[in-house]
Amino acid sequence: MSWSSRAVIELLRGKGAHADPVACVEDLTPELAAQHVEGFPHSIAELVFHMNYWMDYELRRVRGEKPPHPERNEESFPSAGTALSSEDWNSLKTAFARLLADFIALAKSSEGDMQRQVESLHERDKQIASTLEASLWQVVVHNSYHIGQVVMLRQALNVWPPRGGVVSLW
Repeated sequence: MSWSSRAVIELLRGKGAHADPVACVEDLTPELAAQHVEGFPHSIAELVFHMNYWMDYELRRVRGEKPPHPERNEESFPSAGTALSSEDWNSLKTAFARLLADFIALAKSSEGDMQRQVESLHERDKQIASTLEASLWQVVVHNSYHIGQVVMLRQALNVWPPRGGVVSLW
């Protein structure tokens, strides 16, 4: 396995300096996940929804489908004021873990195919590298950014670290 594939897989599940993204959300109640903190534009649940949206989009794109690209980034977040039931939160968390697992499986199974071109479906896509490897790294970086926000929100809500703890190799 190449260093790039191995790094993608490790970072998707929180190795090294990254917190485990699944652990960062799995022990939260729907009430905490939906809570807004002053000075932060999104709740944890909204961030998970957003990460799921873009992981699903990117996974479909690398599989050769043509998912619609939102006209505005706001469309990749839930509608303002959307209530969050226990079922909704459980569905978001389940989808999050499944999408991460799908990307890990993709990285493992595509070792010799990392330079395969992925069709650009939007003008913005055409401005960045469009290989499978680039798509995987985009997901890693995007999730890393938003998991950092989740960690900050958990700290502000006084529910950090996750019940399972945080393992770091650093």
